[in-house]
Amino acid sequence: MKEIVEMTAEERREFQAYRLEKEKKRKEEERKAQRLQYGEMVDKEVAEAMVDLMAVSNAMATVKNGIYSTFETILDLKRELMGLSIDAQRSHTFTTSDGKYRLTLGVNTIDGYRDTVEDGIAMVKEYIEGLAKDEQTRALVNAVLRLLSRDQNGTIKASRVLQLRKMADDSGDDRFIEGVRIIEESYQPAITKRYIRAEYRNKLGAWVYVPLSMTDADAQIVANDNKTDGNDGE
Repeated sequence: MKEIVEMTAEERREFQAYRLEKEKKRKEEERKAQRLQYGEMVDKEVAEAMVDLMAVSNAMATVKNGIYSTFETILDLKRELMGLSIDAQRSHTFTTSDGKYRLTLGVNTIDGYRDTVEDGIAMVKEYIEGLAKDEQTRALVNAVLRLLSRDQNGTIKASRVLQLRKMADDSGDDRFIEGVRIIEESYQPAITKRYIRAEYRNKLGAWVYVPLSMTDADAQIVANDNKTDGNDGE
């Protein structure tokens, strides 16, 4: 027969506190183990995913370079036939004779200028500011000068220079025209990325983009379904 041990109130509180502390430590150890397991799982899955993603990235780069290499001869011929300079056109679209497929090759650019742009800007400002005679003309001058304002990168937008060109031609002032011409000749855009857009016509005759980025890849299933439906209807 087991002997029953009576505890005092103080001993009972100490025992309960001990049990609570022990349970707390057990849960902490359990959460620590779960965190370690989570970290190991993340390490494993990220490493495996990176292998696949890097393979996809390398494959896309290889295909992209191959397409640009293949189309270089076609682009050279197009420039010759159309009388275009190398930099005159930044995107080129090619469509198959049956109108099924369309491919666009191009480059993204950032506006940029050589140092001589400052001379052109000074000439334009000198002419424009000389027009300010009263409140009405000053408002017009300010509107024109805003076209010479720079963006957050310190660059003048090329589209604004086109507006200045029209104003200069309309004014007929040689100084104004020369200043805008210097700005235009200073234009030196920087190429950031080459891109390729691929499209095909679905069964409704609408152009559908072939997703070529990981962000848009979910649409590939839909695109393939549409393409299949279209082929079935021929």
